Amino acid sequence: MRKSEVIAAESVACLNKALCHLKDIWEEIGIPEDQRLERTNVVKNHVKSLLDMMIAEEESLRKHLTASIEKCQNELSKLCLELQLPPFQEDRSSTMLQQEKDLRTHLEVMLKEKNQRTQALKAFTEQDQDLCDLLCFQPFSISADSVPSLEQLEKFRQHISSLTAEKERRRKVFVTLKKQIILCMDDLDQLPETSFEKDVVCEDEESFCLSKENLDSLKVLLHQLESRKAENERVCGSYREKMHELWERLQIPQEEREAISEHMTLSKKRNMEALQAEVKRLEELKLKSIQNVTEAIRNEIAVFWDKCFYSTDQRQAFVPYYDDDFSEELLSLHDAEIVQLKQYYEEHKDLFEGVHKWEESWRLFLELEEKAKDPTRFTNRGGNLLKEEKQRADLVKGLPKLEKKLKAEIEQWEHEQNREFQVNGQKFMQFVTDQWETYRLEKEREKQERVCISLYWLNATSSTGTSNSTIRSVFGGTVCHSPILRPPISASKVSALP
Repeated sequence: MRKSEVIAAESVACLNKALCHLKDIWEEIGIPEDQRLERTNVVKNHVKSLLDMMIAEEESLRKHLTASIEKCQNELSKLCLELQLPPFQEDRSSTMLQQEKDLRTHLEVMLKEKNQRTQALKAFTEQDQDLCDLLCFQPFSISADSVPSLEQLEKFRQHISSLTAEKERRRKVFVTLKKQIILCMDDLDQLPETSFEKDVVCEDEESFCLSKENLDSLKVLLHQLESRKAENERVCGSYREKMHELWERLQIPQEEREAISEHMTLSKKRNMEALQAEVKRLEELKLKSIQNVTEAIRNEIAVFWDKCFYSTDQRQAFVPYYDDDFSEELLSLHDAEIVQLKQYYEEHKDLFEGVHKWEESWRLFLELEEKAKDPTRFTNRGGNLLKEEKQRADLVKGLPKLEKKLKAEIEQWEHEQNREFQVNGQKFMQFVTDQWETYRLEKEREKQERVCISLYWLNATSSTGTSNSTIRSVFGGTVCHSPILRPPISASKVSALP
């Protein structure tokens, strides 16, 4: 039996006991029956009123619980739809109080979940809007009037992360481009002119729109500035080259040259203007001393004629070189000629240097051959004889190798240029062949002279009765021969004139 039932039974017993007690009192007092009946009705009505009131209160509580359960059920059904969750499963075996409590608790949890999702959606939407404004992207497609699902929030979160990463990437690109643009503008002594340039250089980095179009425009701007900078450097370089050339031709003192030394490295606007002014000054000086400058260029032309192995006919082909009527036009012709000569020399520098090397080696070889004829060289005790013999042996090996290398280079050059490579108006390999032939003929002549001398002494000795032993000593002695060199490499089709 429940405790409430025991207490109810005790309440009935207590009421009966109270009524018996009242009866005894009424008996003792002598209350008439009609008054007893009246008084008993008062007790009954009082008790009944109290119980009715209590019952009404409990009935009200039951109605309240029923209404609350129905309300929670309705709200939960609505929230499950909004949150895209399965319906809440109630425990039908529980009491109304427990059922109402469970429903209310779960409703609070779901309301909290809805609030969290709504707040997350609001925060994501604000972030997305800021990022889209900065990057010029379309906002994430999601309804702001409905509660997002967990899957939608996760996709939104990933979208925000992607935009944030793209923002950082573009920010780095922007900062790098901005630094380069500022440096270029500084090198060009240029201030921002357009509104876009001012936004780039002067505005806060965080407020600059990082759209693809803006970044592309930054790259275009940087390219334009770098092109102008490169052009300035090229112009300044040409000014400096012209200055050095005029300094040498006009023999400008060192102290005058040092006056512009601060402009010889950078290529800013002020440097360019200073260099331009100096070139203009030097050009004016050049016009005042045309004859001296022309003669200086002629000396330079003569040097390059020698370097390029120009023949007499090639040199005489430049008629202005022999004109003494000095004028600005004549100077211009000499300027153009020295430029062409320098270009021609640079194009074939390796070949010319190889030819020079061969000539130096050939000259040394002939000198050593000449020294080899000197009988007094055997009395030298300083070691020169061994040194000269080693040099001669090296040249005997080295000259053919060098000729072979030059021959291959010349053939390749002629194949590429489709013209002959000439030195002093003659094909170089033919010149080499001629030198070797001259050397061979000279050796043959010397040999014939030695034979004639031997015959002369033989005849003289026979006429004076010289003994056979003396004759044998003459022919039996050691004879030193010059080294026999291998035949020279034959010339072939060879390189070209400018």
